[in-house]
Amino acid sequence: MLNKKAVKAVIFDTFGTVVDWRSSIAREARAAAQSIGIEDFDGDSFADAWRAGYHPKMKEVRDGVRPWTTNDVLHRERLEDIVADFGLDALDEAARFDLNRAWHRLAPWPDSVPGISRLKNRYIVSTFSNGSFGLLVNLSKNAKIPWDGILCSDVFRAFKPARECYLGAIELLGGEPQSVMLCAAHNYDLSQGRKYGMQTAYVDRPLEYGPNKKTDLKAEQDWEIIATSIEQVADALDC
Repeated sequence: MLNKKAVKAVIFDTFGTVVDWRSSIAREARAAAQSIGIEDFDGDSFADAWRAGYHPKMKEVRDGVRPWTTNDVLHRERLEDIVADFGLDALDEAARFDLNRAWHRLAPWPDSVPGISRLKNRYIVSTFSNGSFGLLVNLSKNAKIPWDGILCSDVFRAFKPARECYLGAIELLGGEPQSVMLCAAHNYDLSQGRKYGMQTAYVDRPLEYGPNKKTDLKAEQDWEIIATSIEQVADALDC
């Protein structure tokens, strides 16, 4: 049951919940392809393929197979894995570097900035993301997202769903689990947050993976808030 009076901070999963990574990456990939003379480029499939390598590479870090590595490095490794498959071999180093930085320029969903701005009037608002610190700072400035703080993998030196992330966020925000609300479009993330005592808000993002979405098709538990936009989360918290 939602305990509004206890909430002091609302922290947000970022990729998929706050920003539309798929459309953003597809758009930038099409531009990169055009720069080397490819006009008919499937940016959506490229975005899906790039993202598909993200979680397996993070798992290598979580499992101790490799030392701590930021997701900027992991994104670049995955990019190198797939450029040939999509005919982008001709991209030079500068172009590949810039394309990798597309993750720093992701566009927000239309409701994200208005909703977060409303919540900021009453609560601490922060990222809670597997993104790197620099990536999230750049993304936030580019998208004009008014965060109070940047909680991320670099702060905890761990990737969600590692317990260090959730317990670390609670500690940094005052040590009272019920005072922290986690807002996410991903049930696994909310499940971990609830496990450690956070309150939860589910935001449905049916277009996160375009027509290929197979998970998070609906709220899978009785989250404290279930919404279709961040503005609805602000409504539920009387902002």
